[in-house]
Amino acid sequence: MGSCLPGDRKLMEAGDGKEHFLKQRQVLIFFVLLGVAQAASEPRHYSVAEEMESGSFVANLLKDLGLEVNELAERGARVVSKGKKMRLHLDRQTGDLLLNEKLDREELCGLVEPCVLPFQVLLENPLQFFQADLRIRDINDHSPVFLDKEIILKISESITPGTTFLIERAQDLDVGSNSLQNYTLSSNSHFHLNLQDSPEGILPQLVLDKALDREERAEIRLTLTALDGGPPPRSGTALVRIEVLDSNDNAPEFTKLFYEVQVLEDSPIGFQVAMVSARDLDIGTNGEISYVFSQASEEIRKTFQINATSGELFLTQKLDFESIQTYTLNIQATDGGGLSGSCVVFVQVMDLNDNPPELTMSTFIDHIPENLQETITAVFSVSDPDSGDNGRMVCSIQDDLPFLLKPSVENFYTLVTNGALDRESQAEYNITITVSDLGTPRLKTQHNITVTVSDVNDNAPAFSQTTYTLRVRENNSPALHIGTVSATDRDAGANAQVTYSLLPPRDPHLPLASLVSINADNGQLFALRSLDYEALQAFEVRVGAADRGSPALSSQALVRVLVLDDNDNAPFVLYPLQNGSAPCTELVPRAAEAGYLVTKVVAVDGDSGQNAWLSFQLLKATEPGLFGVWAHNGEVRTARLLSERDAVRHRLLVLVKDNGEPPLSASVTLHVLLVDGFSQPYLPLPDVAAAEARADPLTVYLVIALASVSSLFLCSALAFVAVRLCRRSGAASGGGCAVPEGHFPGHLVDVSGAGTLSQSYQYEVCLAGGTGTSEFKFLKPIVPNFLGLGEERVSEANPFRDSFE
Repeated sequence: MGSCLPGDRKLMEAGDGKEHFLKQRQVLIFFVLLGVAQAASEPRHYSVAEEMESGSFVANLLKDLGLEVNELAERGARVVSKGKKMRLHLDRQTGDLLLNEKLDREELCGLVEPCVLPFQVLLENPLQFFQADLRIRDINDHSPVFLDKEIILKISESITPGTTFLIERAQDLDVGSNSLQNYTLSSNSHFHLNLQDSPEGILPQLVLDKALDREERAEIRLTLTALDGGPPPRSGTALVRIEVLDSNDNAPEFTKLFYEVQVLEDSPIGFQVAMVSARDLDIGTNGEISYVFSQASEEIRKTFQINATSGELFLTQKLDFESIQTYTLNIQATDGGGLSGSCVVFVQVMDLNDNPPELTMSTFIDHIPENLQETITAVFSVSDPDSGDNGRMVCSIQDDLPFLLKPSVENFYTLVTNGALDRESQAEYNITITVSDLGTPRLKTQHNITVTVSDVNDNAPAFSQTTYTLRVRENNSPALHIGTVSATDRDAGANAQVTYSLLPPRDPHLPLASLVSINADNGQLFALRSLDYEALQAFEVRVGAADRGSPALSSQALVRVLVLDDNDNAPFVLYPLQNGSAPCTELVPRAAEAGYLVTKVVAVDGDSGQNAWLSFQLLKATEPGLFGVWAHNGEVRTARLLSERDAVRHRLLVLVKDNGEPPLSASVTLHVLLVDGFSQPYLPLPDVAAAEARADPLTVYLVIALASVSSLFLCSALAFVAVRLCRRSGAASGGGCAVPEGHFPGHLVDVSGAGTLSQSYQYEVCLAGGTGTSEFKFLKPIVPNFLGLGEERVSEANPFRDSFE
C-alpha cells in the first residue's frame, strides 16, 4: 500500500512568515542524506488512552529528538502523519506532543489490536525525519450487544442429550481484556452453556442435558448474558426461546462445509457471489430447507443477502477493497422440522486500480533567489490506497526544467534546483508533478506549482552605444537639451533602476562642471552655458550609469560633443591697416599695362567652413572701370591702360564678405596715386601733406625708419652692382637691359604668395646700360596672364615702392 504525508498548507504559510531566508538554503545533499539516515532509525513509541480530550499531553519529545527547546522553532519542527487529518500537534515552546482531537480507537482501528498510528517528526532546517508511532489504548466504553434480542431455537423432542446448538454470539467493539470474555445462561434443567474458542472469539453453544418432551413443555425461555472483562465489566443479554418440535430425525446437510469465493470490488449490486446447497433426507415439511445468515454482523447483513429458498448469495451494496478485504459468512440451513446445518462462505474482495495516487505538499517555497546551487523548493509525499502494483507509484516532472526530484523516506520526495537559476533567462517556472501508479490501467495525479526566481543584482547597466556623438550649435541658450544617453539593466526592481552621472574628465583642464550637466533619472544632457566655436570646437564627456542594487553595478560610455560653427564673426582686414593713422597710398606708374597688380587686400574670418569663405567686391571707385578686384583673392589690378586724362589720385572702397547665413562683411578704403615714374620726387598733394602733418608722431617715426632701411638697402645694392661692373671686361650695348653674364643674379626680388595671395611673384631686375642715371629697370614679373591683358612690363619703377612690396 502507498503512504503519504498530509500537508497542511495553512500551517506551512503561517510558519513561512517566521522563518528566515536560511530556510531556502537547505540545499546540500548532506542534509538530505542525514535526514534519510535519521528517518531509517528505529521509531519512537508513545501511547495514549482513547477518548482523551483535545489538547491532552502525550509525551515530551525533546529528549528523544536530542534538541533543546529553542531549536524546535529554529529548525521548523512539526508533526506529519498519514492522511489529511492532523491528530497530533507539537508545541514548539515546550516540546510537548499534544492531541488535536479526541481519539476513538474503535473508529480508527476497529478490532485490530494493537491500534497504532504512525507519524513522523519533520525538521525542516536542515531536513530530517524521525519515525514514531502512537498506540491508542482501549478503554471499556462499549457493552456486549446481541444483534437479535430474541434467539429462537426449534429443537425436536427426539434429539438425544449431549446435542449442541450453536447460538448467535454477542458483539463487543472493545478489544483485549475489555472485549467479550464470558457468557452465562440462566438456570434450567435441560441445557447448559458450552463456550468454545475460535479465531473470531468465544462461541456460545447450548448443550442438551436432558431429553425434551414437547407434551410436558412445548417452549423453554432462557436468558443468555454476555460479559466483557473491562473495569467495570459491562454486559448484554438476549432471550433464548426454545420451541420443542415433534420428532425430525434428519438435519439438513450442506454439500460443502466451506466455500471460498473471490469477488471484484467493482461488482455491481445484485451480483451473485455464490450459491450454497444443503439437502434433507426427510420428506414433507421436515425436508423443506430454508437458508439464513447465522451470527452475521451488521456489516455482513448490509452487504449480502441470501435467497432463503435457493441459497443464492447476492450483493446488496458496493464492495470496497480499501475498507474491507474479506468477509466470513455463516449460513444456516433449517428444515421444516427445525433441524439445521451450517456452512461457512469465505468471500475475498479482489482489488482493482480504482484509486488514483494522492500527493500531499508538506513544504513549498515559491520564491527562489537566482544564482544559488541546489535549493530545496518543495517537500511532499505520495500515497495510493490500492495494493500490489496498483499501489506502487512513480513520480516525475517535465524533462526540460532545471529541477530534480529526489526520493526520501516513506514515499517522501524533495524537489530541488539542478544548479543555479538565472532570472534574466527565465523568471518563472510552471512545474507539473505527475504521480502515477503501476496498475492496469495506470492512474495518475498531477499537481501544478509555480516557482518564481527572485532577482539578484548580477547585471550592470548597458548603454545602447559605447560612444555617442552630439552636435550643438555655438551661441546656444543656457540649459539647452543637447542629447540623451540611454542604458538598460536586465535585472528587476531596484536592481534595474539606472542613475546617470558625469565622470571626471580625462583632461583636468576641461571645465566640465560649467559646460554640461546630466539628468540623473533619464540621461538627458544639457549645455550649462553658451558655447563658442572659436574657443572650443569639441570636447569629450564620460557618462556613468549605475543601478540601485547592493552592491551597485555600473558602466560608462563616451559622449563626444561637437560645437557647430555659427556665422558670428565678421571678416577682419589685415592689409591695408585700418587703424585710424594716415592712409597707405599705393603708387601706380602711368605706364602700367592692364592687369597691373596694384595691391592686395588681405582679410581673415574667425569662423570656419563656408562661414570663413571670403569674397571681395569693389563697391566704389573714383573712376569706375579703371581698377578691378579679384573676388576670390582680393588682388586689385588695373583694368585698362592708364592715360594722361586719368586723375592722379584715386579712392577705392572694397567690400569683404563671408559666405555665412546671413553673411557678414567689412569694408576697406584704398588710396591709389598715379605717378609718371618712380624716380621723380614724390610730392604729396596738399591735402595729403595736411593729413600727414596731422598724423601722430609715432606714424612719422615709423615712416622715417622705413625710409632709412630702404635707403640703406638701395645703397648696398648699388655698391654691389658697381663692384660687379668694374670687374667685367665688356660693357652692355643698345637700349635694352644688359646684364653682365655670370655677375648679376637673374632674380633679385622673390615675393611669395601669402595670406589671400594665391600666386608667387618673381621680378627680374637689371641695370640699364649706357645711362647716366643708373636706374633699375623692373622687367616682366613671372605671373599668369590676368584679366586677359597679357604680359606687363614695368619701367622706371620706384625702388622704394618695389622694395616695400
